[in-house]
Amino acid sequence: MKVGIIGLPQTGKKTLFQVLTGSELPEAGGPPKPIPGTANIVDQRFDRLVAMYQPKKETRARVDLVLLPKMEQETIAKGDISDVDALCHVVRAFEDDSIYHAAGSVDPLRDVEAVNAELLLHDQIFLEKRIERLEAGLKKVKNERQAKELDLLRRMQVQLEDERPLRLMELDEEDDLLIRSYPLITRKAMILVFNVGEGQAGDTALLAQARDLCAAGRMEAMVVSAKVEAEIVLLDNEEERQEFRRDLGIGQPALEVLTSLCLKALGRISFFTVGKDEVHQWLARINASAPAAAGVIHTDLQKGFIRAEVMKYDELVALGSEAELKKAGKLYVQGKDYVVADGDILNIRFNI
Repeated sequence: MKVGIIGLPQTGKKTLFQVLTGSELPEAGGPPKPIPGTANIVDQRFDRLVAMYQPKKETRARVDLVLLPKMEQETIAKGDISDVDALCHVVRAFEDDSIYHAAGSVDPLRDVEAVNAELLLHDQIFLEKRIERLEAGLKKVKNERQAKELDLLRRMQVQLEDERPLRLMELDEEDDLLIRSYPLITRKAMILVFNVGEGQAGDTALLAQARDLCAAGRMEAMVVSAKVEAEIVLLDNEEERQEFRRDLGIGQPALEVLTSLCLKALGRISFFTVGKDEVHQWLARINASAPAAAGVIHTDLQKGFIRAEVMKYDELVALGSEAELKKAGKLYVQGKDYVVADGDILNIRFNI
């Protein structure tokens, strides 16, 4: 899972990237280029399982983050932005007279619409060129696949002309295959991160204002104060960090909220494998079958899948141990048709 961080200048996206990844930015110089990083997916269920099993090794699922160059059509067209699964758009919502704003004033919803317009334009330009090539080719040689692609691209072009992102279009598997390799940015999941001032860190009023815009564009949204989060990271221990967040009315760390929204936007769930040797968090697609989830762990487990022994996280926590879970008859044996649920704890039986 790869998430690109974008935003207009002076929005705090670099600060947020450092908070999320814990990495330092390279010194400025040379042409702008993507800056990669990784972050753990924060899930309190994982922490509870680690406390329960006390494993020798603990492995969280991770998300790849990449800080993308500034928002201009020239840099968008380079393809860096198309090489991600989702976009995290950092939007300035803080007031600070010492930090300029390109538009002369702070207006988060205006900036969201401005960036969305740039991304729509990118896709329109790409589609126009591709449609021209297909039309020219079909005049010379009839090709059924290209004719279907042309029809699809024309429908997508109408969608963009109506100022509606392509992620709103419901495409079947055949349509998806026709365009899967194309750098269409507005097909990607979008998460808006409103970067607010310190006094607004726990305020959700902006989310209420953005609700209709998010619903219309199928976008997720969160509020964060990157400056405050950067200060929290410097505190000595987790207890101090939690107390600081409580004082400011911040319910969850930025990383926990963002990774949760990424999973939601990309249609992913978490499942776990547990034991004294290791507690491991894995990611699978929503509605994944047990064999497909087994394949996330290792392809051999999917090929030789026999059955999955399933524990439900809530039931395990409520009963306190695997032994009590088994006594209560809550260890479920599931076959190939079982659809894995978020939070399932799996033990895969297989034979190669």
